Order: sequence, then structure tokens, then C-alpha cells
Amino acid sequence: MERNNLPRGGTSTIPAGRSQESVLATNKVLRNTYTLLSMTLLFSAATAAASMALNLPHPGLIITLVGYFGLLYMTNKFRNSAWGILAVFGLTGFMGITLGPILSMYVQSIPNGSQLIMTALGGTGTIFLALSAYAITTKKDLNFMGGFLAVGTIGVFVVSMLGLFFDFSAFQMVISAAWIIVSSGWILWQTSAIINGGETNYISATVMLYVSLYNIFINLLMILGIGSND
Repeated sequence: MERNNLPRGGTSTIPAGRSQESVLATNKVLRNTYTLLSMTLLFSAATAAASMALNLPHPGLIITLVGYFGLLYMTNKFRNSAWGILAVFGLTGFMGITLGPILSMYVQSIPNGSQLIMTALGGTGTIFLALSAYAITTKKDLNFMGGFLAVGTIGVFVVSMLGLFFDFSAFQMVISAAWIIVSSGWILWQTSAIINGGETNYISATVMLYVSLYNIFINLLMILGIGSND
């Protein structure tokens, strides 16, 4: 028999219909995020392959940073419209182009360069699957991590800029390890935000996850290269 009255001193609960709608909305954001992420990763891989085939030179640090932050701004500005999707593909395609020359260097200059690339790719995929599975399975609210990750990202970025003036393998490995840790934290944070309803925009979520995966891959590759004395 249905009970419509609340116990005295009790608090109202979320209606079943609204709760179900919330779950459906969350699942939709998660589904759209992973779909767009898969498409952008494939597109980024295609532009990287094209860059390698054309033997394009690396655009350099300044152009890379200007292009990255400029396109990142565009995706954030248009994240609520169809233009945001185009901006996401523009960003990921550009990052693929900048990645191509780096991969070419590994393939052409390091005896086991192709193997290192595949190992880094496999490691990146394993990290992403493990972190995503943890966040989805536990459904823990990791919103508290945002502030720490933001400070950590800024700190690692500043140290990375200083690292350009030092050619110490150990120092570079520490920086790369720090980037992997911070980026892994962002994957946990972003996935948790989607699961718990804190992130409702799949374009923003896709960009965060893509950038995190890019950073993990490139820094894993760097660690493997340094570890092989190349």
C-alpha cells in the first residue's frame, strides 16, 4: 500500500521520476563524452599519421602553446553549441599534428622507437580504463580533488618550463612522472564529475579527458625513451 505521508521530523526524498531522469541524463553525458572522445582520438591519430607521412617539422613551443590555448579557449566559448564540436576537432587535430614529428623522431632515431610508442600507447589505455572503471564503479564524489589538481598542474607546468633550460635525464623523468600523476588525477576527477552530475557538458568533459590522455601518452613515451638511454 502506497504511503504518501512523511514521518514527523523526516526529510523529503527525491521523487523516483526525478531520480531516474537524473540517472538518464548522467548516462547520456557519459555516453556522449566517450563517443566524442573516441572520435577525437581517431581524428588526432589520423592527423598525426598525416604529419608523419608528410614529414612535417614540429611547429615549436611557442606556436604549439598559442595554438593549444587558443583552440582551448574556442572550445570553452562554444561548448554549448555545435561550433564547440568543430572546435574540439580543431584542437585535437592540431595536437595530432604537433605529435606527428615527435613520433617520427622516435621511429627514425631510436632502434626500438616503434615498440616504445606502442608500449606508451598500451600503458595510456590501461591507465585510462583502470581509472575510469574505478570512478564509475565506486561512484565516489572526487570534487575535492579539483583545487589540488589545479595547483599541481600550474606547479608542474612552471617546473616544466624551467626544465627546458636543464638537460638532466633524472629531472626530466621526474617532470614526466608528475605530469602522469596530475593527468591521472584529472581523469578521476572528470569521470567522477560526470557520474555525480557535476559535469553536464560532454564537450568540456571530452576536452579534459583528451588532454589528460595526451599528456599521459607523451610523458610515458618520454620516460620510456630516457629509460632506454635514447
